[in-house]
Parts: sequence; C-alpha cells; structure tokens
Amino acid sequence: MRCPKQAALWVLMLAATICGCGSPAATKFYVLDVPTTPNNPATPQFPISLLVARPVTSHLYRDDRIVYGSGPVQLGTYEYHRWAQSPADMTQDLLVGYLRSSGQYRSVLRPGSSARGDYIVRSYLKALYEVDEPNFVARFEIHLEIYDPKSGANLKGFSYSHDEPVADKTVAAVVEALDKNVRAGMAQLTSEVGKYFADNPPKVQGAQ
Repeated sequence: MRCPKQAALWVLMLAATICGCGSPAATKFYVLDVPTTPNNPATPQFPISLLVARPVTSHLYRDDRIVYGSGPVQLGTYEYHRWAQSPADMTQDLLVGYLRSSGQYRSVLRPGSSARGDYIVRSYLKALYEVDEPNFVARFEIHLEIYDPKSGANLKGFSYSHDEPVADKTVAAVVEALDKNVRAGMAQLTSEVGKYFADNPPKVQGAQ
C-alpha cells in the first residue's frame, strides 16, 4: 500500500543490473502518483464525456530517461535514473486521473476505437526536468486546451508553469519535488477546466 505523503515517488525500484567492468550499476525507475477514482462517484455536475489526448511534446519526453538542465540552454538525460513510463504517457494518465477524480464528468477516457467524447482535452508538455542554475529546482510546464470536435474550435486554453525548490542534490529529491509540482499543476488545471464548464454550461443532447 502506498504511503499517501510519499505516494509512489521512487519506490518502484525495478532494479535492473547493468553488466560491465567494475561494480554493477542499477537502473532505478520512478513514478508520479495518479489519484484514485472514487468507487461510488456522485452524479456528475456536467453530463459530458471528455477524451484526453496524449500530450504533444519534445522527443526528450517520449523517452523514459529523467531529464536535467545544465545552464540556461543545455539539457541532458540520466542513464541509470528513468521513469517507469515516458513523461508523455505519464502526463496523459495524470490528466485522466485528476479529471476523473473530480467526479464532475460523465466519463473521462483516452482516445480509442470505441471511445467517443463531447470535448477533447489537448495538451502540450513543455518541461518536466531538473534545473541546476541559477537555482536547483524541479521545473514543470504544461499547456491545456479544450477542443470542440463539433465546431472544430479550441474553446479555452490553460497554462501552468512553476519551479519547485529541491531539498538536496539527489535524483530522489528531484523526483519528490517534481511530484509535488505536478500534483499542484494538475489540481490547478482540473479546477480551471471545471470552472470553464461551470461558466459555459455545455449543451449536449443525449449520451454519446
């Protein structure tokens, strides 16, 4: 059972031994926490279905290596510290989880052959990495859009960008700070999406 405060920050240590000369190195895998959907959700506030698309992002975040920044322009990746899944997939899971856990929507799904939605939540993952200059921080930046497939229009955009201080210069501390930063960002964006639909009540006839 996961500790609620530490969530699953870095306990997923699927240690894979790397063979070579000298002492073997162990690859450590890390995850960010996805909220649990209530077992008995209340009647949704908005009778609509949302499809959460996979984020558009740099090739760096389609890989599983944890990214770090050295100076203002240079980025690199750790070889033996990796995410359990790519940040693009992890971000999609987090968006689905947070929107579902709000209990405000009839359904929140990933796109698929049988999945249909009244609106599509698109996103652009801009940053999820360690920064060491001028301050040692964990940076998370993302942009969301609500897309209406019926009209072909982007209805509203939302952005989150924040640098979370890191307690010490270890990858575990970076992941812990990223987890805190991402959770704050997801909570803010989920609230803003809900506020948009509250201010602009969706008109949906029948279930899709």
